Amino acid sequence: MTIKSLSIITACVAITMATSSCTKDLNRLPYVQETSETVYKDPVKIKGVLAKLYGSLCLSGQHYEDNSLSDIVTDNTGTNVFLRNYWSLQELTTDEAVIGWNDGDLLSFHNLNFTPDGKYVKVMYDRIFFGVAACNEFLRQTTDDKTSSFPADVAADIKEYRYEARYLRAFYYWIAIDLYGKVPFVTEADPVGAFQPKQISRADLFTYLETELKDLETLLPEPRTNEYGRVDKGAAWALLAKLYLNAKVYTGTEKNTETITYCNKLINATTYQLATDYSQLFKTDNNLTAEIIFPILADGVTSQSYGNTSYIVLGSIGGTMNPADYGMSTAWGGMRTTKNIVDLFPDPLGNTDKRAMFYTSGQNLDISDLSSFNDGYAVPKFKNISSTGQPGSDPTRRFTDTDFPMFRLGDIYLMYAEAVVRGGSGGTAAEALNYVNLLRRRAYGNTNGDISANELTLDFLLAERGRELYWEAKRRTDLVRFGKLTSGSYVWPFKGGVAAGTGVQEKYNVFPIPNTDRIANPNLVQNDGY
Repeated sequence: MTIKSLSIITACVAITMATSSCTKDLNRLPYVQETSETVYKDPVKIKGVLAKLYGSLCLSGQHYEDNSLSDIVTDNTGTNVFLRNYWSLQELTTDEAVIGWNDGDLLSFHNLNFTPDGKYVKVMYDRIFFGVAACNEFLRQTTDDKTSSFPADVAADIKEYRYEARYLRAFYYWIAIDLYGKVPFVTEADPVGAFQPKQISRADLFTYLETELKDLETLLPEPRTNEYGRVDKGAAWALLAKLYLNAKVYTGTEKNTETITYCNKLINATTYQLATDYSQLFKTDNNLTAEIIFPILADGVTSQSYGNTSYIVLGSIGGTMNPADYGMSTAWGGMRTTKNIVDLFPDPLGNTDKRAMFYTSGQNLDISDLSSFNDGYAVPKFKNISSTGQPGSDPTRRFTDTDFPMFRLGDIYLMYAEAVVRGGSGGTAAEALNYVNLLRRRAYGNTNGDISANELTLDFLLAERGRELYWEAKRRTDLVRFGKLTSGSYVWPFKGGVAAGTGVQEKYNVFPIPNTDRIANPNLVQNDGY
């Protein structure tokens, strides 16, 4: 979208952290272009820092190419962005995506043989804890005592900003619990300075997140009443539903009833509605739909980045594809999908199920060479064009306006159905079936795709999540929850580094703690098997 509200490029503070170990200094005062003493005396700049907290999800730092202005230092500024790395870890490890680039440890993701020394295993980890540190610093600097000199209405606004910062910190910790399991843990209550944080268990981090988010759901604005792109109660409900749906992975105990409770809150909030046109959810005007609960914003002029949806769009174009058809001026020729995902659909061109958005011309369905873009169908699901066919706002056509739908109602429908099938209370099989069929009617344009009650099984729901949510950074978490990521009972091309696919060790259900951080912080114990 072209940002109309909280412009993430107007952040007044460039919080940059360049250390060999991120969590050794997890509570250090980040370097800023202005000191905290001046920034936090100005309400406008305080809102700018809040904008920076959001911007950290989609930007490299203060410039898309200048490494000296990056939040974290890597050998390529565009590769350090949160969304780019999250998408890669969630997609490239699964049946949904392969990549042709031999950059760092990218190929190890699909092979499921990544290590604690992996480049992007570390970049993602550092991105998470940069975000945590930035949120903690914001919370330290905006207490009631420190804002007491401001007019009452300004102080009240800043208090609302604090709730958003707490949510963003919880969001980062949810990413951490899902990807890395047991991680270092720090809040604003801990002292500032270089120190060695304690490690928190997955179960204890789950309890913290549950408590924090349940408090925030009483404090954040009502659904869709905040500025677009900023969090509200709906975002808290969605994150709680995600936390509960994966509770057995995180704690060993299922929380399906709680999942249904929070899915119901979102479904019953009439402010959220399914988009009429599925494809609009992945175009530049997806902000005009009422389906997206929490977006990660993009703007091709004011927030240029090679790590937001620009990465997803550019990386998905190659071969005989014309970049202009997708609102771009160039192509990177990186990511394709496996036949496992293509075979989920009645046909790859979307003639029956319109969710099938594959490019097949010049592409081979079977993959024999991971480095060749022509092996595997291309997936131009995300586009830098509007629902009326207009390209994005960047005149160079290098950067996208398409927001990333981190949480959306279609996913909530499927989560509700899964929790019901898994035995949760507070929902019904009839409603679960109805929600699934609502998605399928949108996809088919009629009732021809409706399923019966007997067909609503866990196997069906995993496949339906693939059809509805592919390319949206959900698949790895889903496959772990369903016991399929590492198991030999379900394989895909080059899973485990074997052309036909093979099972791998269960340790790959979670990423390792980077060795650099373990060397810097002896409190950190490596995940089992690494």
